[in-house]
Amino acid sequence: MGEQALNPMQSRYLSLDVLRGLTVALMIVVNTPGDWSNIYAPLKHSDWHGYTPTDWVFPTFLFVVGNALSFSMKKMGQMTASQFLPKVFKRTAIIFLIGLFLNGFPFFHYEEDQIVFNNLSDIRLWGVLQRIAVCYCLASLMVFYFKKTTVVISSIAILLGYWAILHFFGDQPDPYSLEGNAIGKVDLAYLPVKNIYKYYPIPFDPLGLLSTLPAIVNVIAGYFTGLFIQKNSNNLSSVWKLTLAGLVIVLVSYAWDIYFPINKPLWTSTYVLCSLGYDLIIIAILMLLIEIWQIKRWAYFFEVFGKNPLFIYVLAWLVISAMGVIRIEDRPLKGIVYNTGFADWLTPINASLWFAIVYMLIMWVIGVVLDKKKIYVKV
Repeated sequence: MGEQALNPMQSRYLSLDVLRGLTVALMIVVNTPGDWSNIYAPLKHSDWHGYTPTDWVFPTFLFVVGNALSFSMKKMGQMTASQFLPKVFKRTAIIFLIGLFLNGFPFFHYEEDQIVFNNLSDIRLWGVLQRIAVCYCLASLMVFYFKKTTVVISSIAILLGYWAILHFFGDQPDPYSLEGNAIGKVDLAYLPVKNIYKYYPIPFDPLGLLSTLPAIVNVIAGYFTGLFIQKNSNNLSSVWKLTLAGLVIVLVSYAWDIYFPINKPLWTSTYVLCSLGYDLIIIAILMLLIEIWQIKRWAYFFEVFGKNPLFIYVLAWLVISAMGVIRIEDRPLKGIVYNTGFADWLTPINASLWFAIVYMLIMWVIGVVLDKKKIYVKV
């Protein structure tokens, strides 16, 4: 990682920075409740089929990765393959390795008040940053080597092909169930159970290898949206076109849902379209407010997160993980802060929510300090 100034071209499209910052802020809130057993329904992921506001966050982060790619390709697209490939592969490797580091952190746990170091061979392979890394890499290769029409056709083929893979290689009569889906089978074919996500009753990773395939389309969609905004500028015509496209795509996703359920853990093609449709509607609203009506004083809050998204996300993960293992009089620091600062005077569900909000605000203050010092951490 190093320090570099925000791309001047990006600063012309504040709405994109705000969307990126909004996703980071929401990621922190949904990832750090004070009590995981007390969470408001909109801040929970869907248990299986279905769609919640929280399910919108991660695919939108991939969408804004594609937005950023539409700007960086202005320069990178002029490179030779020998210049382009090392740059992309290096960035991919760094982000992937940071994700592995976060999966292992803090590398120890307690057993009967004794510190026991974790077995590094048991670390989960996949995760949020790993998916971002792979999707960024493959999307970058596609837009570098293929014509735009080919990229669009390939994206459609990916969504339809993924539907076919899950349908024909999953267990009948329900190939989209936890027990019968093809995603878990693929991961078990090359990974030991110990390296697979342990949330579900059976070994299953919602961010596994096979389901990374349709997630590439979230990045590609963000890339083309970025190109569209740059070409057509910030005007009412662009807002209406993005809004209309978003509404149509959302309706298509819900129509397709009858045959191929909207499902985040499976990252179904309908889930890709549903999240994309809402992305287009929300970016249109942001453009209207910020770029056209010039109502932007409120936007700085999210812009702070948008200028250092990866750094703030990683820092938020590291700090909350450390608070879980730092002990004072045999009590975890997180528990002490939560109980004395929130649970003692709020209802359980509100205490859990306000812990997450305050934690997010602390990360925001750190982001403000970085912004005031013109420090923008990039990979």
